[in-house]
Amino acid sequence: MNMLKRVHWLALLVLLGSSSVGFAQTLTATPVKPSGVYAPGEAIEWRVEAKGNAATTAPATVNYHIKKGGLTVIKQGKLELKEGVATLSATLDEPGNLLVEFTLPGVMGPDKKPIRALAGAIVAPDKIQPSAPTPEDFDSFWAGQIKAMSAIPANPKLEAAAAKATKDGRPPFEYFKLTMDSINGTHLYGQLARPKKAGRFPALLLVQYAGVYGLPSSNVVRRAEDGWLCLNIMAHDLPFDKDEAFYKEQSNGPLKDYVRIGNEDRLTSYFLRMYLNCYRAAEYLAAREDWDGKTLVVMGTSQGGGQSFAAAGLHPKVTAMLANVPAGCDLTGDQAGRAPGWPNWPGQSWGRDKAKVVAASRYFCATNFARNIKCPVMVSAGLIDETCPPAGIAASVNATQGKKELIVLPLSNHHGTGNAQAAFYVKSEKWLWELLNGK
Repeated sequence: MNMLKRVHWLALLVLLGSSSVGFAQTLTATPVKPSGVYAPGEAIEWRVEAKGNAATTAPATVNYHIKKGGLTVIKQGKLELKEGVATLSATLDEPGNLLVEFTLPGVMGPDKKPIRALAGAIVAPDKIQPSAPTPEDFDSFWAGQIKAMSAIPANPKLEAAAAKATKDGRPPFEYFKLTMDSINGTHLYGQLARPKKAGRFPALLLVQYAGVYGLPSSNVVRRAEDGWLCLNIMAHDLPFDKDEAFYKEQSNGPLKDYVRIGNEDRLTSYFLRMYLNCYRAAEYLAAREDWDGKTLVVMGTSQGGGQSFAAAGLHPKVTAMLANVPAGCDLTGDQAGRAPGWPNWPGQSWGRDKAKVVAASRYFCATNFARNIKCPVMVSAGLIDETCPPAGIAASVNATQGKKELIVLPLSNHHGTGNAQAAFYVKSEKWLWELLNGK
């Protein structure tokens, strides 16, 4: 999937020039019920609209495929459009999700693929269950890995550095580069910022979405200006402050398809170091004298969401978790007839022993970490997200043991096109403000 950089055609409003017929086509699809959330057996409706331009009439028909769990086609056909508009209905009698794909017959975009629009629905999200049980030795495996890491001194090295304020007039801060030792001779690289004053502060750990790239200082500076002791770590064994060419070389070289590295064995998986570093980062924050001893939050998007589940599930001092469209959820989802979350371990098994890949994946599944999470969590799921499907995310949230809130994003693909993830960002800032102020 090329590290999530693959372009997803816009599912809310797709406007493409059709090279096959020479005029623009517009295709939109939305749920009739704005929330996109339904009860079992409740009628689900989507509205689809197709338009031409001033030089042509609107298309007469649109094709559709309805996929249960975003994976299994349960209904397909063609809709007649009246003045460019049609409504499609379906029902689902059990907890889960539906994803419908609309396409314009015979009309191709510049990529020579059909112009399409997506719409979704989720049914009884609070009742969706994980697709597989947790491995019996899941906890003992991770306890052993943490014990082995704890035998390796972290040797934290802080280097004071310059960083720009996010805007004039904001409270002063201190900024540092952080390096720590990790497993197998690797390192943890990150950046840390804190308010420039005496005191003890609530801590915030930021973990990163997929890809190979550096970290802007603003990630931590803006949080330190707000009053956080904030640490932002790399997902890779790489410094965070190199130039773009460095990361491009790594992405095209040793870290190309990094999600597949060692994926036949839990001990060689690329995610082992990544997730253990989340634990080490939380441990580092909790050991600092300027931590307030009360609040330790972990937050991330996509791959960072998966890391957030790992940190909160492994480290008992994490007091809250926020995850936007998290990856790594319900990695065995295909066993329950629904699409698994990124990085879709079963789909990354070409040239490998698939049974071994799937077996290893269970030790990195957010759903299994979730069962050990007792702190409050807030998590979002996009109903047209084909990368991190909503049913697996809901199952992971339901597996947590404490206060939980699932924010359903009815119009969101994975990248939140059209500001479709705004509800999460607004609510997460409210949560962070309350946590910062001890509420």
